[in-house]
Amino acid sequence: MGVAIRETVELQTCGHYIGGQWVYSASDQWFQTANPATGETLAQFSRGTEDDVRRAIDAAEAAFPAWKRTPAPKRALILLKAAMIMTERKDELGALVSAEMGKVIAEGRGDVQEAIDFLEYIAGEGRRMYGETTPSELPDKFCMTVRQPLGVVGCITPWNFPIAIPIWKLGAALVTGNTVVFKPAEQTPLCMAKITEVFEEAGLPAGVLNVVYGFGEDAGAEVVANPRVKAISFTGGVETGRIVYTSAAKHLKPVELELGGKNPQIVMDDANLDLALDGVLFGAFGTAGQRCTATSRLLLHEAVYDAFMDRLVTAVEALRVGNPLDPGVDVGPVINDEAGERIMDFIASGKREATLITGGERLTGGDYDQGFYIQPTIFATEHGTRISQQEIFGPVLSVIKVRSYEEAVAIANDIEYGLSSSIYTKDVNRAFQAVQDLEAGITYINAPTIGAEVHLPFGGTKNTGNGGREAGSAAIDEFTEIKTVFVDYSNRLQKAQIDG
Repeated sequence: MGVAIRETVELQTCGHYIGGQWVYSASDQWFQTANPATGETLAQFSRGTEDDVRRAIDAAEAAFPAWKRTPAPKRALILLKAAMIMTERKDELGALVSAEMGKVIAEGRGDVQEAIDFLEYIAGEGRRMYGETTPSELPDKFCMTVRQPLGVVGCITPWNFPIAIPIWKLGAALVTGNTVVFKPAEQTPLCMAKITEVFEEAGLPAGVLNVVYGFGEDAGAEVVANPRVKAISFTGGVETGRIVYTSAAKHLKPVELELGGKNPQIVMDDANLDLALDGVLFGAFGTAGQRCTATSRLLLHEAVYDAFMDRLVTAVEALRVGNPLDPGVDVGPVINDEAGERIMDFIASGKREATLITGGERLTGGDYDQGFYIQPTIFATEHGTRISQQEIFGPVLSVIKVRSYEEAVAIANDIEYGLSSSIYTKDVNRAFQAVQDLEAGITYINAPTIGAEVHLPFGGTKNTGNGGREAGSAAIDEFTEIKTVFVDYSNRLQKAQIDG
């Protein structure tokens, strides 16, 4: 069974997935998703309302008891089946990621591969999901902990990793026995529709996964606020994260937030400059800078500043900007005009408060007029400017000259975010010192700030989130609660911590 599609005179229309059925909203409202490179409309989606979310919750509640009772290894087999289907369709799905989100085709396929890798990894939790056993202080008594699912959980995801991030959440939520109400980003709903088809084909029971398309103010807000949704997993911007957190707090439900970043790459005077150059090019301009882990600040030691900047500018000006489905393109468009205008506003600030080194313009003419393409941009700036402090989420790099390791770390840490960080140095002592000193959830040594591996926890500190982690062995913590179990086989009343 495929995505519900209704032919109209204009385009194809896709429905929600609720209770194992593809359905339309009774509101008869629609929104479209478009290719950011060409402006071509890809599909029209039924716009979800609060009532649609409530129907999805009904379906998830109905499916939960049976899914919870399904042995975790059996749940894991469905995830493995989904991974196999995605592997077979990797090229097709990767092209869809590039067409709907705008990242270059190699990164589009990488988005899908990350999802496959995570499903294969998290399926192993079906046979792990460890608890603890510990001795009792009393005789003939056994003590242990077990993990239990939370119930119906809500997941809300961004547009920049339209397959990988949903799979991070879905894989962990499903293998641990939860049922899900999912609200994907309105910019990339077609990717989520295809993921849903994959899970349906893999044999996921009806009602275990429910997907409602729409916007934050109606569908997203109801997912967060409804008391029958027992936990929220949200990836997105800081301000929206605050709204999600405070709304969910009214019902004391747990919330996992993965928010923004303003990630530094430090290049010391003893660094391998060839390696550091490759790192900053990929970190700053991969995905057109539209990653929460993007390298948005380059902290260059004064001893290598001039030589490195010359090489960096030459390399950046050689980057090819264009349609992401062209394998020769290095940088694609930004997601839409709204994002593009926001980035150009930051660039205008940079021109006032810093020194523009290269780039700084929107590309126009020919095929560029069909999307919002921005030149890869470099500013030389002092620490504390707007462009060096706030998350831009575009192909804009702020370069700051530093005189010492101590100054570099102080500047790296003097920011509201704490997601990813990087240092290039051949000094092993300094490298380990940086691991201790840099205030971030992730630190790379001699590698850029992007490139997470699915078997390691992902997340950050400060305004990057609320301390939780996705992926890796920590993934199941987000979607389970611990139950402590005491088994007393003494056949008499025993009183722990009671005098006498």
